[in-house]
Amino acid sequence: MSNNNNNRSRAAQGTASSTTPPTHIAKVRNGTGDRATYERIGVAWAKEDGSVYVRLYGTQIVASGFALYPAEDGGAQ
Repeated sequence: MSNNNNNRSRAAQGTASSTTPPTHIAKVRNGTGDRATYERIGVAWAKEDGSVYVRLYGTQIVASGFALYPAEDGGAQ
């Protein structure tokens, strides 16, 4: 019964299952023009209701936003 309660708790929080590969990769752009680089800051999952759940790595301070890119086939690499 506790396993069922854990599943409900996870669903209520909007988190993605650890067995489901991410559908998107979260990246932040550093720099401009041809010298711009993209730093991977987390992953995301598209949900059935049309929303997207984003899980950032560590503690992030994102001042100018971030972009979500579709994950490669087989999940985020």
